[in-house]
Amino acid sequence: MNMKKQNPKAIVVGGSIAGESCAKALVSAGWDVVVIEKTRGPPTQNPTGAGLGLDPLAQKIVQSWLHEPELLYNNTLPVTITENLATDGEEKISWVIGREEGAKYLTAYWADLHGLIYNTLPPEIFLWGHQYLSFCISEDKLTVKVRAKDLETDEIIEIVGDLLVGADGILSSIGRSILPDFKLRYTGYCAWRGVFNFSENDSETILGIRKSYPDIGKCLYTNIGSGSHIIVTELKKEKFNWVWYVNQPEPELKGNTTSVKVSSDMIEELHQRAEQVWLPELSRMIKETKDPFLNAIYDCDPLEKIIWDRVVLTGDAAHPTTPHSARSTNMAIIDAAVLGKCLEKWGPDHLYSALEEYQSIRKPVTSAQVLHSRRLGQMKQGLSIPGRERPFDPKTASLEDSEFIVVPPFDVVPPILDSIFRSA
Repeated sequence: MNMKKQNPKAIVVGGSIAGESCAKALVSAGWDVVVIEKTRGPPTQNPTGAGLGLDPLAQKIVQSWLHEPELLYNNTLPVTITENLATDGEEKISWVIGREEGAKYLTAYWADLHGLIYNTLPPEIFLWGHQYLSFCISEDKLTVKVRAKDLETDEIIEIVGDLLVGADGILSSIGRSILPDFKLRYTGYCAWRGVFNFSENDSETILGIRKSYPDIGKCLYTNIGSGSHIIVTELKKEKFNWVWYVNQPEPELKGNTTSVKVSSDMIEELHQRAEQVWLPELSRMIKETKDPFLNAIYDCDPLEKIIWDRVVLTGDAAHPTTPHSARSTNMAIIDAAVLGKCLEKWGPDHLYSALEEYQSIRKPVTSAQVLHSRRLGQMKQGLSIPGRERPFDPKTASLEDSEFIVVPPFDVVPPILDSIFRSA
């Protein structure tokens, strides 16, 4: 009697966009997958979710995963323009210092994109409410065993698989298990984030934003002030997304998170500072945004390796980055697609060859993008930069400076993804 060959099994730690993207790519490659995630259930309107941008390659990948590719466009807005504005907070004036047309980004709300990908996967593969504890490789190096705790019952479970994927974010527990001395680099600033739902707010505020940003809806605006900058863009479903970067000492963080606990006094101070730094239309929107939240911004120098035996890192776990080049989500999605295609190409009997190819394709690209994003953030925040005589000043920016702060296209398609890019 012919026995059906058992599929190889991957254990993915992390149920955010990075983790679910890996799950989707590996299921598509013929793997069985289990996803371990400590949150209690799938996020719907995650209160800490915000806006994000998808580049052309990530768009094609996500479309290839969807049952109905047009769903991506139903939940996003196209961005074809990026514009950088210098802002004088005292004089309350702004002027254009850089503008690029022909961009091909889509803006999305985090929860919407997560839901699109999640809905293509079997829900039973997710172990919600389970916290990763540890892993070990078998003595013969043929399997990996993961221990996790059910946060509701405190029961400890063990899962054995062929591959462990660390997709658990910038504070990766998998990464710290392998690299106990690993430390993130605090950038010198934090980011206030907010999503302004203009279906529920004063029409005067909306009119003010549309007057100040006439191309909003198709343009990503960056206002650069003295030692600070803020991103403003529109999302689907009547939302404006803003991210304001503020230089400050490293905050004290509690728990395994880069989120800073926000008090009413901190929000009041945010509102007062917005009135001082930005134009009235923008500060009014910030003041009327419900539940803004604060993240400390970190990155790290590129890791020497992102694979070890039967363990692989993807997304922010593999390359913690600042948000300035819109790379975090894009890199996570592309990581997942490349990993899936490498595993499919080599087959489970040649796992190490698949992981080596994944690392050789992704590490040089992500390393360069992390360092570019770091320098971009330093410039826009007016921080000192190695090799540069003085900090960037938007009021006296040269043409060379203005060209640098425009995000370059990161659209090189690795050959292993050619079929996705051509067919989607």
